Amino acid sequence: MSPEEFRANGHALIDWIARYMENVEQYPVMSTVEPGTIREKLPGTAPEQPEAFKALLDDLDNVVMPGVTHWQSPSWFAYFPANSSPPAILGELAAAGLAVQGMLWSTSPAVTEIESAVLDWLVDLMALPQSWKMSGPGGGVIQMSASDSTHTALVVARERHDVPVDRLVVYASTQAHSSIEKGARVAGYKHVRLVDVDGNFALNTTALAQAIEKDVASGLTPVFIVSALGTTGTGAVDPIDAIGELARRYGMWHHVDAAWAGNAMICAEHRLHQGTLENVDSYTFNPHKWLFTNFDCNVFWVADRKPLLDALSILPPYLRNEASDSGQVVDYRDWHVPLGRRFRALKLWWVLRSYGAEGLRHHIREHIHMAKELTQRLEIDDRFRLVAPTDFALVSFSHVNGDAATQGIADAINDSGKAMVTTSRINDQTFVRVSIGQTRTEQRHVDELWKMICDFA
Repeated sequence: MSPEEFRANGHALIDWIARYMENVEQYPVMSTVEPGTIREKLPGTAPEQPEAFKALLDDLDNVVMPGVTHWQSPSWFAYFPANSSPPAILGELAAAGLAVQGMLWSTSPAVTEIESAVLDWLVDLMALPQSWKMSGPGGGVIQMSASDSTHTALVVARERHDVPVDRLVVYASTQAHSSIEKGARVAGYKHVRLVDVDGNFALNTTALAQAIEKDVASGLTPVFIVSALGTTGTGAVDPIDAIGELARRYGMWHHVDAAWAGNAMICAEHRLHQGTLENVDSYTFNPHKWLFTNFDCNVFWVADRKPLLDALSILPPYLRNEASDSGQVVDYRDWHVPLGRRFRALKLWWVLRSYGAEGLRHHIREHIHMAKELTQRLEIDDRFRLVAPTDFALVSFSHVNGDAATQGIADAINDSGKAMVTTSRINDQTFVRVSIGQTRTEQRHVDELWKMICDFA
């Protein structure tokens, strides 16, 4: 493909994406294809001869689109958002065009220095401790997902203790994300304690203290505790400061999983939920959830980078270079498991500059306002029962007639193609999760969802 052909094909692709953004609201939100449908559209072998780019572009409509569930629909209320935006898309395109590999500072200084600067910006925007900036003992790095960050923190915590791994204990609430258990398993831990929660589904610190004391009495070593800032099920917030005090008392690594709700910390009125963060060792959140930056873009901060580097730094001779040896640069290859890394900071940088902090706060506040209003509607309708408080933009409710009626509402909404929600279970009851936060969601989309909830109740 020549530069001229690339230019023409690129224009055609941008036009296709722009039309998709204009028309995404018209598509059924959830794909309804049967398993194997998309595979059947593909030939059994790769082509021997090159195909025209037009054929590739046509297959976006013919092959890809029937199997797409439209996460970018303004009527997306399922799971959590996985947002994109025009500046993020263009930033991703620019990063792909540059096609650099930023494993070391020396392999593309801009990749490292823009990333560290943008994450320092976020420290200020989210009112995180100043010592987490690259100028202090801590620092931030972009990872693929919160699961990766949690796994990394688990490995660092393990390496701090000269104790057999089968004697180490990890703690989290029963409502913590499944990545905690998975990461602990991958890191070799044998003991994971899922601690009871209170009436709002936040971790019960009395139960936590009792679990820790029991393990210590049994000769085990507590090493890792997770505080959730917005659980996946109901958006619950664990008492981070109180958990931090227990972590310090017992010498544990304290990790804050703020994957979704951490985005709301750019709004001052919501920072009470994260407390002082005084006794926190690591903190992670996903701009690719609610900060209009497409997947993958997770941020991971540590209060002290030395344990992280001690655990993950391996320097073979083929990576030695003068800049690294000088000690004056950051080599992000030492901050996570992969060696290679993409220029993910570019799209985040462009989003922050294109929206501005004020614009980002506006959208997050609007989403939370819409969620609070939907909560009020549910609260005064005797057909429904709220399952949990709405602290941010996740509304959890059930039908008073039980699980079948609740699941029926969700199924009918999803089958309509007009919106998509998901269900979960807590305390042996099914409930509907309405997650409001898609980039283009407006009040009218929530109003349409409310009408469907009422119609299908």
